Amino acid sequence: MLLGVFLFTASVFIVLGIVFALGKGADLIAGYNTASPDEKRKINQKKLLKAMSVLMFALAGCVLLSASSEIFHLKALIWIGQGSFVAVLIAGLIYLNTGNRFQK
Repeated sequence: MLLGVFLFTASVFIVLGIVFALGKGADLIAGYNTASPDEKRKINQKKLLKAMSVLMFALAGCVLLSASSEIFHLKALIWIGQGSFVAVLIAGLIYLNTGNRFQK
């Protein structure tokens, strides 16, 4: 049961990663979809989508690491996977929201 939840969650992140990698789905990014047209013109959408794609694939990898705990029956893998998920998420959010990286 838990394996199914992990695999479903990872597949959602993988699909989102593919959508962002193809340059689509900018309206799925919180903050960008609510920005005014003037603010959207200031942002390099291609760079933002590429960064979001990398983040989604990294999060999917963390979830798959947690899923491997069910396959190999090692409880330590679930904690490593969840800890890396939190670390990647925090680091990704800091990267995405600092430094004006996506300004034109």
